Amino acid sequence: MFKDFFNRGSKKKKYVTVQDSKQNDVPSGIMTKCPKCKKIMYTKELSENLNVCFNCDHHLSLTAYKRIEAISDEGTFKEFDKGMTSANPLDFPGYEEKIQKDQSKTDLNEAVVTGTAELDGTKYGVAVMDSRFRMGSMGSVVGEKICRIIDYCTEQRLPFILFSASGGARMQEGIISLMQMGKTSVSLKRHSDAGLLYISYITHPTTGGVSASFASVGDINLSEPRALIGFAGRRVIEQTINEKLPDDFQTAEFLLEHGQLDKVVHRKDMRATLSQLLKMHTGQEVKKDA
Repeated sequence: MFKDFFNRGSKKKKYVTVQDSKQNDVPSGIMTKCPKCKKIMYTKELSENLNVCFNCDHHLSLTAYKRIEAISDEGTFKEFDKGMTSANPLDFPGYEEKIQKDQSKTDLNEAVVTGTAELDGTKYGVAVMDSRFRMGSMGSVVGEKICRIIDYCTEQRLPFILFSASGGARMQEGIISLMQMGKTSVSLKRHSDAGLLYISYITHPTTGGVSASFASVGDINLSEPRALIGFAGRRVIEQTINEKLPDDFQTAEFLLEHGQLDKVVHRKDMRATLSQLLKMHTGQEVKKDA
């Protein structure tokens, strides 16, 4: 009876679990958030704007093929050494698995894409590093692919453009990775001795052995706005020299001010700038509004 008395008139609370409706789910890849200003944009519209944020003008990374598409006449790009992949010369534990994972994720065999293309009718050689693959690190295959396209450009007397984006030497390949610094520089020296143009186009980030070798020895050195460019990290340098570094240290603008770059180029001007430089080098007429 007492049980009935205390239960009388009481209502049992019902708790309803609300599940996410499929209609409210946003498919993966539809939207992209700017890493700088946090604005959320449609990925398709961002891609059409060459991955430059509409709100803060931040330059997000571009894939290698998207970059080549942006600076090439349609249908003119011919890729070299696409099937070349890394081995594990030092038997570094787990290295093959990491390579296979990046290959599956990026649809690339290595961290650089090389080949030839035409820009407004001018043929040139190109190498574009892709930071999605092992952070664009420089291993033996990256060095070999770059050397092969440089040597081809030397033989065919073509100008050469290289877009760098790298964390530096690939630690899993040790000294073999570091050897690529000298190897690529020798190929570039032969290209230079032949009187041919090499444009180094440095993008964010370019550090370590890449910044200390082929990325810094262009006949013309260009960069994108606010790109991180340097060898050692800020903290290491500050501890070594026991001084506080400027806030803009190791940015493209800082390097331009101190004479290590020739120009900082907005991505929307990338194609026109390169076209003008190639035409000047090959002796073609350059439009006044270029």
